[in-house]
Amino acid sequence: MRLYLFEEHRTTKARVVLDTGTTGLTGHGVAHCNPADEDVPEIGDELSASRALHDLGRQLTTAADGDMEAAQTTQQWTPGVTRGAP
Repeated sequence: MRLYLFEEHRTTKARVVLDTGTTGLTGHGVAHCNPADEDVPEIGDELSASRALHDLGRQLTTAADGDMEAAQTTQQWTPGVTRGAP
């Protein structure tokens, strides 16, 4: 997984790329600094990166759901539940 950050004019954009070897997915996130706030680049980095990772997570869940449907499994993803964990 690779994370790319781009900053320009109080806006930070993030792109996170995941290559599983069989599938490639890309998540995107953006953070804008409010004109009334002090420009703190680290905050923009954190917000845009977290949004890109959230986007990637959503895509992974959608892909897994499609794969399970194609495999005709009855198991469905439930938020907050980790299967196989003690």
